[in-house]
Amino acid sequence: MCGRYSHLYNWKQLQRLMALTTAPIEWPPKYNVAPSQVAPVVRAIDGGDRGMDLLRWGLVPGWADDLKFGYKTINARAETITSSPAFRSAIKRRRCIVPVSGYYEWQKIDDKTKQPFYFTAADEEPLAFAGLWESWKPKDGSSQDPVETFTIITTAPNEFAARFHDRMPVILDRADFERWLDPKVDAPAVIDLLHPAPDGVLMAVPVSTLVNSPRNESPECIVPVKTG
Repeated sequence: MCGRYSHLYNWKQLQRLMALTTAPIEWPPKYNVAPSQVAPVVRAIDGGDRGMDLLRWGLVPGWADDLKFGYKTINARAETITSSPAFRSAIKRRRCIVPVSGYYEWQKIDDKTKQPFYFTAADEEPLAFAGLWESWKPKDGSSQDPVETFTIITTAPNEFAARFHDRMPVILDRADFERWLDPKVDAPAVIDLLHPAPDGVLMAVPVSTLVNSPRNESPECIVPVKTG
């Protein structure tokens, strides 16, 4: 599972990593992104270009009754992504990349205690999570603009991540960005990308329980702490 993360990069960094071709967009750094919040997502657009937009975290399919549906779809399991009603349409043509600076997992210490850890790339670059997106409109016929939402795909953990949790986000290699984002490439041709990252890609440090609350949004969330 991936239930919190950070995005601390700027447009120039993201443009270099993701080969963005559209106009820059401003966004504030976030140390503790939580479900239902808006965050940067990279998608393919017409003409072969690649752009970044701000979408709401928690995928809401078009047939859902309301946006609350998204609280249970912040993650999509790679193993069932082509059969799950919430994701089987999006995996065909609406794939995206969720760029993150780091993400949080909680390691169980005892029955009452969980220690949060902050995972980042060993090479200190932003991580590219495989994601899906959807567009939703209310069923009451109102003129409200569509709400675009996204989910992060998870898979079984690699040996390193398994020390902390039984799931990990799917981390895409830069060489696979084009195939993953291309809407002309159908689902069967990208499923092989939904695998655990190799060991050595990630590093993790224990951090403060400040991150437990989405109200806490400051650099202190990612400062390493001593444990034990």
